[in-house]
Amino acid sequence: MPDLSATRADRLSSLRTELSARGLDGFVVPLTDEHMSEYVGDYARRLAWLTGFEGSAGSAAVLADKAAVFTDGRYTLQVREQVDGAQWEYVGVPANSIAGWLAEHAPTGARIGYDPWLHTRAWARDTAEALSGRGVTLVAVDSNPVDAVWHDRPAPSPAPLTVQPDEVAGAASAAKRAALGEALAEMEADAAVLGALDSIAWLFNVRGADVSRTPVPLAFALAYADGTADLFVAPEKMTAEVAAHLGNAVRVRPRADFAAALAELAGKRVAVDPDRTVAAIPDALEAGGATLVLRRDPTVLAKAVKNPAEIAGHRAASARDGAALARFLRWAEAALPGGGETELSAAARLEAFRRDTGVLLDLSFDAISATGAHGAIPHYHVTEESSAPILPGQLYLIDSGGQYRDGTTDVTRVIPVGPPTAEMRDRFTRVLKGHIALATALFPPGTNGGQLDSFARHPLWEAGLDFEHGTGHGVGAYLAVHEGPQRIAKPNYPGGGPSEPLLVGMILSNEPGYYKAGEYGIRIENLLLVEERQVPGGERTMLGFETLTFCPIERMLIEPTLLTPAERHWLDGYHAKVLDVLGPLLGAEERAWLLAKCAPIGG
Repeated sequence: MPDLSATRADRLSSLRTELSARGLDGFVVPLTDEHMSEYVGDYARRLAWLTGFEGSAGSAAVLADKAAVFTDGRYTLQVREQVDGAQWEYVGVPANSIAGWLAEHAPTGARIGYDPWLHTRAWARDTAEALSGRGVTLVAVDSNPVDAVWHDRPAPSPAPLTVQPDEVAGAASAAKRAALGEALAEMEADAAVLGALDSIAWLFNVRGADVSRTPVPLAFALAYADGTADLFVAPEKMTAEVAAHLGNAVRVRPRADFAAALAELAGKRVAVDPDRTVAAIPDALEAGGATLVLRRDPTVLAKAVKNPAEIAGHRAASARDGAALARFLRWAEAALPGGGETELSAAARLEAFRRDTGVLLDLSFDAISATGAHGAIPHYHVTEESSAPILPGQLYLIDSGGQYRDGTTDVTRVIPVGPPTAEMRDRFTRVLKGHIALATALFPPGTNGGQLDSFARHPLWEAGLDFEHGTGHGVGAYLAVHEGPQRIAKPNYPGGGPSEPLLVGMILSNEPGYYKAGEYGIRIENLLLVEERQVPGGERTMLGFETLTFCPIERMLIEPTLLTPAERHWLDGYHAKVLDVLGPLLGAEERAWLLAKCAPIGG
């Protein structure tokens, strides 16, 4: 096996040599790509290539004699497992920042490079201001120096686009573009730049296979107030079916022409989302004579509020996915205590159950398959090197999901490998209590996820416990498993910005957890649909949640005496619905197992 730490030390050294040749004293390496994506194609995985960090949020800064990797509380343990501490300093955010670290460590007069195709304008402005007081200059580079030393860098994916049928999407692309055109007219804009890959996939009712686990094509788009659009995509990725689907109102142009095409908008008012657009785009628009209209991507909210066809599709996807997960849990209950299974083998077995449906198109993310101490790493990523044996006495956590044509799933369950301890049962039950509190919450329109977050934490807080990640994220419709703008999280949770009011039709996760470093992790995750609720005797329409995910919650880990009568009633009702939804999809022996798992909990 190669010495990866030595390999990455060489990569860091090569980057420093390249920076010196360019007259730069440092460089910032974000995780994202030119579309501000959370998950990126292999060609854009610069941070992982350079540092070894495999998480979904992070960045790095390199100086001539120092380097640091920046992660939030979700990755405190993971970054130390994956990144060589002899080469890299570990820095936590948001308590610290790249700008602050550079201001402290960069020498006076230093020139720090950044790639304007990988950062927002706001980041560049704020970082430049923070550095200027120390005599340090932030410099936009014409080409990325990491790419110059990454000699075996993969090419962007050549996968063709596919059509997302209108009956599954719930609205034709022409209708979506017309609605977007009306939004542009209201903001007195002539056009909008779309850089986010899921926004483009949603607007044009197309999908792709260019980013692992997220069915989006690599593309840019310009949408106009008259309902027409320019779609910039590599020509070899187009098919006759997709061309016919897009029609004459969509002009298909090479992706490589996008940057130059921005000059064609001279004299136009162009809507640009400052949070979802890299700095190079507004810079080019202004240089070409366009006027910027700084507004949120007009597809974001429309995409987040699912229409009836998307909701029906998600229910169907959740049922088949729940049946696959139930088959896996039944297998795991019998197989894991005997030994011989690992985190990788268990994840592969679950994927096989999902593929047995015959309609799985991809996983929605790499499964978080974590046993024992690895379970205490909320976003643990199992590799060949890290895969641990699943042993008796441990808790095994599996957070996973599938991509189906009609929906995207995300679900977490915990399996005890042998009898759990009293502490494990206590912690699991407190997590369950928080899960139930959120699932049953009633709230008035206008409420945002930050206002609901404490519902899920209160049972843990009562015992002096908490968890360091968000409680819920939005989920796409055969799109990104992490979709904004809706979320349920502490107001100061990494990701920033005001929390979005929840609207009928939004889908979010409900996933409180507990993590004991070095020992085990617990998380219970279902997906929720925001819906209207009428309260008997109430004076106004309220909002609440419909649970969309159905799969048994492990009763061996529940301490019934900690549950209130109302909580036991919810759990028994949930398991009754699990039987109704999954029972018809399972064989006789599987149904018998499920019946035992879903029996009333008792007191």
